[in-house]
Amino acid sequence: MFKAWFDLTMRTTLLAFEAQRVIGLRVMKMAAGGPAAGREAERMVAEKGEAMAEAATILATGGSPEAVVRHYRTRVRANERRLSKTKRRRKTKT
Repeated sequence: MFKAWFDLTMRTTLLAFEAQRVIGLRVMKMAAGGPAAGREAERMVAEKGEAMAEAATILATGGSPEAVVRHYRTRVRANERRLSKTKRRRKTKT
């Protein structure tokens, strides 16, 4: 029982660190301004509602908190890849 709680705590902590990286990338993108910043802000707000609905669906259909964290981490990593790619592309043009 303790191991299950510990594992969930560790995965949730990793999710928090990964989310902080995405927040940093998003802040940099929005600080740059322009149309891309506005699109990112809109995307971010829309994703929050989607994530809440997805988490509720996972739990309502018998999923576990571990499944919710796993799903969130997948989405966070996808955002990190997308935002990091944009950042790298800008560096190579300069």
